[in-house]
Amino acid sequence: MKGKQLVLNDYLPPLAMDKGLVFAVASLVSIGLVMVASSSLDYAAANYGDAWYFVKKQAIYLCMGVAGGLVVASIPTDIWQKYSGLLLVLAIVFLVIVLLPGVGKTVNGSRRWLRLGPLTMQASELAKFCLVVYFASYLARKNHEVRFQWGGFFKMIAIIGLVVFLLLLEPDFGSSVVICLTLGAMMFVAGVPLLRFLLLALIGIGMLAFMAVMSPYRWNRLVAFMDPWEHQFNSGYQLVQSLIAFGRGEWFGLGLGNSLQKLFFLPEAHTDFVFAIYAEEFGLIGALLLIGLFAFFVWKMAVLSRITFFRKKLFGCYLVFGIAVMVAVQAFINMGVASGFLPTKGLTLPFISYGGSSLLVNCALVALVFRVAWEERYGCN
Repeated sequence: MKGKQLVLNDYLPPLAMDKGLVFAVASLVSIGLVMVASSSLDYAAANYGDAWYFVKKQAIYLCMGVAGGLVVASIPTDIWQKYSGLLLVLAIVFLVIVLLPGVGKTVNGSRRWLRLGPLTMQASELAKFCLVVYFASYLARKNHEVRFQWGGFFKMIAIIGLVVFLLLLEPDFGSSVVICLTLGAMMFVAGVPLLRFLLLALIGIGMLAFMAVMSPYRWNRLVAFMDPWEHQFNSGYQLVQSLIAFGRGEWFGLGLGNSLQKLFFLPEAHTDFVFAIYAEEFGLIGALLLIGLFAFFVWKMAVLSRITFFRKKLFGCYLVFGIAVMVAVQAFINMGVASGFLPTKGLTLPFISYGGSSLLVNCALVALVFRVAWEERYGCN
């Protein structure tokens, strides 16, 4: 009877989870809903005739994300590892079919979205989920080959190269950077020799720099980043308005809802540049608290990854570590772009920015983390 109960528990949604992880996720989601409302009310009222248009959609996506996350968390990690090859195929299929005319949806010159009935999903977000799971599985199954043979190394490089090539056809430069850094970090932790890792890093940096220089659009962004005030009425306009928002926030901010930059001065105020509005309304102290919350979230995942490593559960270790790196990299890039530390990339701030695809995939990724934590706590698979 106990054996049957244990098997049943393996497939039940994990309800008793790490309180720190739950606190971090709940806090980020709550802040996200509040900031989507604060940054989009006037824009939505003017363009859609409904001030709560984006808030309603974000809330719907959040409910879908929670429901989907419960399904994801109900599946044992052994199952995810077993079918990781299928997920890799799905990732490639998503990135290919989004490029097909009539299938992929074009927005602002980029063909990144797939029509899934009444919903649209960003192909790169779906690919992130699939690739993290596949690489965690591959690094766990082929750990010896990855560490001591060039063949295993080049197989992973070939996959990364194909994915980046397809992403750049959309084009989606920001997701290319996030995926490269995430998968590269997973390879490094898995024991890829330092020389090979440095070779990979140099090749990646060289290719990204080459693509930035050869693309007029990306070059204009880079030039505007170097001196936005010189281009404040064209390519540097968005960054200038973002920096003004940071300056207006000072130490403690103007207060929730009192941002002026969201009143049609700062484009994409509720998506890519929501952190600037947050800093304007909550100031430097509020911005540091949000950064600290992200750091705490990533640290909790890093601790869980370390625990699974010492217990010889390599798939869970690499999976959680990869998710932690992906969240950290995307948050760092988004905040860096908004504050003028990095060139514009067009990436959302996880759980905070408006965006259905990003929210759904982040919920699924966090559900995987909760599943690993559940199995560690109760010793089941």
